[in-house]
Amino acid sequence: MARGKRAMIMIGGLVGLIGLTLYPIVISPMIDVSEYKEIQKVTRKNINQEEIQPGNMKVWSDPFGRKKADVD
Repeated sequence: MARGKRAMIMIGGLVGLIGLTLYPIVISPMIDVSEYKEIQKVTRKNINQEEIQPGNMKVWSDPFGRKKADVD
């Protein structure tokens, strides 16, 4: 019985350790994106997307955003 409990505690500890390790890398950026938006504002400040867009392609827009004709 003691071996089973010890194994469960070790497995639980390992899962917990993996969760704690992944939180700042995966989960935290998904929850609060404001830090990354600020970084993008600073790094893309002097970039004109129209000039660097390859192949005369349309600049990306949000597919879930409202179209201008829909806003009344």
